[in-house]
Amino acid sequence: MKNYKNINEYIKSFSKSEQEKLGQMRALVLKLVPNGEEAIRYGMPTLRLNNKNLLHYACFKKHFGFYPAPSGINAFQKELSKYVTSKGAIQFPLDKPLPVALITKIVKFRVSEIFDKK
Repeated sequence: MKNYKNINEYIKSFSKSEQEKLGQMRALVLKLVPNGEEAIRYGMPTLRLNNKNLLHYACFKKHFGFYPAPSGINAFQKELSKYVTSKGAIQFPLDKPLPVALITKIVKFRVSEIFDKK
């Protein structure tokens, strides 16, 4: 795992098309959570809220990874059925557009979860 200083450095380490997808995800989550704090955690871009990890995202050779915590996956199992998922990860194909509407729902769910746990 590389040690990136910040998200800009992380994004710049990828190809142009991957940079675009990473930039799209970054812009989306910052729009949805304008008071979120960006960080690198576990070697990948992370958005934190109230000193808690809200979500992570990363680019890999064969997929785009989105990590909204197990609860973020469990709550949307039906909508996620066409994607590869595991306990804490969702894999979006690199050759397809990011499912912005679904990501938006998941992020909003995670935000409400963090505020409900205060």
